[in-house]
Amino acid sequence: MIYQTGIRNNVERELKNKIKVMKYKYLFLVLISFLSFAQNKNFPTAKVDSIVAAIQLPVFPSYQINIAKLGAKGDSVSNNKAVFDKAMALCKKNKGGTIIVPKGIYKINGPIHFVSNVNLKIEKGAKIKFSDNPKDYLPLVLTSWEGTMLYNYSPLIYAYGCSDIAITGEGTIDGEGANIWKSFKAKEGAGKNLSRDMNHNNASLEERKFGEGYFLRPQMIQFFNCKNILVEGIRIENSPFWCLHLLKSESITVRGISYKSLNHNNDGIDPEYAKNVLIENVTFDNGDDNVAIKAGRDHEGRANAATPSENIVIRNCHFKGLHGVVLGSEMSAGIQNVFVENCKTVGYLKRGIYIKTNADRGGFIRNVFVNNITLDEVEDCLYMTANYHGEGKGFQSDISNVHFSNIVCTKARESGIVIQGFPDKKIRNISLNNIEIKSVKNAISSENAENVIMNEVFIGQRATVPSAAK
Repeated sequence: MIYQTGIRNNVERELKNKIKVMKYKYLFLVLISFLSFAQNKNFPTAKVDSIVAAIQLPVFPSYQINIAKLGAKGDSVSNNKAVFDKAMALCKKNKGGTIIVPKGIYKINGPIHFVSNVNLKIEKGAKIKFSDNPKDYLPLVLTSWEGTMLYNYSPLIYAYGCSDIAITGEGTIDGEGANIWKSFKAKEGAGKNLSRDMNHNNASLEERKFGEGYFLRPQMIQFFNCKNILVEGIRIENSPFWCLHLLKSESITVRGISYKSLNHNNDGIDPEYAKNVLIENVTFDNGDDNVAIKAGRDHEGRANAATPSENIVIRNCHFKGLHGVVLGSEMSAGIQNVFVENCKTVGYLKRGIYIKTNADRGGFIRNVFVNNITLDEVEDCLYMTANYHGEGKGFQSDISNVHFSNIVCTKARESGIVIQGFPDKKIRNISLNNIEIKSVKNAISSENAENVIMNEVFIGQRATVPSAAK
């Protein structure tokens, strides 16, 4: 009897110990969950630091050439195309170097094509002014137009397959986009639709020849399949189309540049299939998006799913234009690891942060962190939609893990926060922490979303202590 009682006591003690261990495990899991949630709410500075540390600045040989000594004339009239081509050829012969553009206005009837290991340094008081004759940008080059690979007019400054390249200085690049190029906008429909049909039908690249008669405007600056890129200090004006297109390139630094480019589709910076990008201390004034992160369109983008746009840091910028930071809509290869911090607007924006895709795109947008943003007057403050323009079917995108913190907006003419998913593909894991939108027409519009967490969110006038019944 005593023996049986001893066994029972041992079993009870063992059972109590197991229960205690289970309680500790449960508490540990709760703690881990809490810490994970807290980490998601906070801006991941360590991750940002690791991305910036991985970006390599270009390195150049000591060779220098001043275009004035090669015969360039900064009189705003003479065509200096041959001189710039010669300068690039000399740099190539010397395995790289710096091309110095001194004070003056240098007309160029045609594109500048980079070679590796070259810094194009545009000094204070210098301006490169491109012609606006479309024939000057032939023959066709391989490029991308709104997310579809094709052959088109050469971008005004074009680098393909280069490494260690830069555009620096305090001078200006003028794209002369407000006359002939601007007129292309009304005539581009047939060419645009053909390019999209070719995308959807997987037409061979050799078939995709555009240029004359199709009216697809070229980008101002395009770095295509390049690495170790620096764009610093310059001013960009009057682009025909997108201003700075970072296509299938990596290890990129864009800092201290400014814009005044107000033509159709004058996006400021478009990283597309781009990796490890730092955009900082930029002053935007654009006719379209300030930063538009892209990753290919529809069928073609989904076929390139191994090369999403990723590891993009945007900080200490001044926004002015249509939208501040946009993710999409061409993003079929996916966008991930985007960090926006310490930015503010000057004047009106249509939307502050805009995440947009539709049921034609597929792909994903995930791991987006936006912190410490000050917006003046906008139409919509924070806008996330998986149903952009209500277009498409069969390829709904996945939007998840988007975190907004410490955002102040003075006035939203329409909506403060918009979230639009699909019933069978919900936008999920969204956190909103310390958000204040002081004046707004519609506070929150949220449909087909799950796990949306709000903390310290004030939209409209802040509530105070409740009044007593009289």
